[in-house]
Amino acid sequence: MAGTKTEIESVPGAGRPSEPLDPSVTLKIDALRILLRELPNAIVAYSGGVDSSFVLAVACETIGAGVVALTTNSAAVPERELAEARVLATRLGAEHLVHRTDEVAMDAYAANPTNRCYFCKDNLYRICHGEAERRGIATILDGVNRDDLGDFRPGLDAAREHRVRHPLVEVGMTKDDVRQASASIGLTTWDKPAQPCLASRFPYGTSITHARLGRIERAEEAVHALGFREFRVRFVGETKARLEIAADELAQATEDSMHKALVEAVRAVGFAEVVLDLRAFRSGRLNEETPAAGGGI
Repeated sequence: MAGTKTEIESVPGAGRPSEPLDPSVTLKIDALRILLRELPNAIVAYSGGVDSSFVLAVACETIGAGVVALTTNSAAVPERELAEARVLATRLGAEHLVHRTDEVAMDAYAANPTNRCYFCKDNLYRICHGEAERRGIATILDGVNRDDLGDFRPGLDAAREHRVRHPLVEVGMTKDDVRQASASIGLTTWDKPAQPCLASRFPYGTSITHARLGRIERAEEAVHALGFREFRVRFVGETKARLEIAADELAQATEDSMHKALVEAVRAVGFAEVVLDLRAFRSGRLNEETPAAGGGI
């Protein structure tokens, strides 16, 4: 396989860091390469996000043809995210399997308890294990990084039950390490905003349906079309949505003409009332508002 440096180009308009790579990050990248080189093959649970994309890139470099990227596609996964994951997997030269699944059909998931993510990840890893058994692959890898261990991540319980390895944790890589390392090898995902599944836009206890997920996806696509990169459209009620915009884009969102355009865009998908939250979007707020959970999305 050709090296990722020559196959992956930076995102247009998104400059890569100009400062030298931190020596400690270089050591961690080397440790990751050594760890993965010992594996004859592996399935990477691949979402197309920052972390799993980096794991897949280094696995393709070190393991080569023995790597399989596996992505699940459901109503909770935005079509744009899946399309971007497909493109990157192709550029990396990875065999990419996309399994259609339906978490909403699982009552425990659709009820949207605080541990909803457990049921999603349990489903994902069951699919990974099925492919691994069919192909004679012994190892399943994911993109969990060291910072995730201090967050509220019910999916980690599912990973432990299914004996999924966290190579980034094993070499001590944090989210910032992964971003730096991704930039150093030219991955387009190095500065990609976090993009948890669409179910994370609903308060815990609010039931998840295909129709509701579809409405949130259309709303977020409309906001993205207006030029925003990091935001959430939160489901408040059947007719009400709350829009959260990242700090560096919030001033633009509050300009009269843009604010009007944002409200109209979200109303167009069926939300009669749209509130722009003047507190900047911050990952973790949903769980902070749910005392039983702590940490999160």
